[in-house]
Amino acid sequence: MAQTYPDHIWHNGRIKPWAEATVHVMAHALHYGSSVFEGIRSYETPHGPVIFRLTEHNKRLFNSAKIYDIQIPYTLEDINAACRAVIKANGLSKGYLRPVAYRGLGGFGLSADTPTDVAVAAWQMGAYLGAGVLEQGIDACVSSWQRFAPNTIPAGAKAGGNYLSGQLVAREARRLGFGEGIALASTGLLSEGAGENLFLVFDGALHTTPVSAALLNGITRNTLITLARANGIEVVERDIPREYLYLCDELFMCGTAAEITPIRSVDGKPVGAGKPGPLTHRIQELFFGLFSGKTEDRWGWLEPV
Repeated sequence: MAQTYPDHIWHNGRIKPWAEATVHVMAHALHYGSSVFEGIRSYETPHGPVIFRLTEHNKRLFNSAKIYDIQIPYTLEDINAACRAVIKANGLSKGYLRPVAYRGLGGFGLSADTPTDVAVAAWQMGAYLGAGVLEQGIDACVSSWQRFAPNTIPAGAKAGGNYLSGQLVAREARRLGFGEGIALASTGLLSEGAGENLFLVFDGALHTTPVSAALLNGITRNTLITLARANGIEVVERDIPREYLYLCDELFMCGTAAEITPIRSVDGKPVGAGKPGPLTHRIQELFFGLFSGKTEDRWGWLEPV
């Protein structure tokens, strides 16, 4: 089935038709991966559409750009406004936003000084890993590809080039018939999914890998830690060996795209009862309750469109 695209996109300061937002084939980012981006969701609520943690996401966009010395020629407020504008231009209430800043045409060397182009797209997105996975869970595998070692590529930046690693992990998993791949760090300890953070459940407590494990410090990850602790659920951040994936009571992935996706098996070994467990369901209820109104937004995470 052919991909359908939204009608409008925000590109370099204005809303324009999708087909007109073009990039030269010699743009720096195309050759060297010199881009930074965000993934943000908007949700419908009883009080109208909201963008979830819009400001925090776009602050991270600027932080990622700082790490890579990419000068974004707009303010945080400009990018926030662009996100709202492109949602309205496409008539969306529930959707996915993709702000991206990248080195454009202007030089051919690695350290070339080029203009920075910026775009914000918005489109409809369902469950990232497939229909029904939020309810039924997925089967995952540990990838043969490891995450980058410390002081090589900064895992704390959400940069385009970083996602070559995630592509290797995800495509290997699909080729082998799994729903998603899980990566180890260069230490051989657990890192994260191809594009998602991980939570393991042991005896009613959530365990997750630390940011030192070559992972992106996800905003959904932070959301779930905050919600869990506010509701009396213990959260432990620690190094985790691979084999604990097989021994935990429950396991799930999280991210803006994946939301909270249960994992029912790893490498063909069932996790717990082999189906989404009670604490996973509780975390889903707390998270999605933010948008239904069942969970109080005490943190100002829901920013109106």
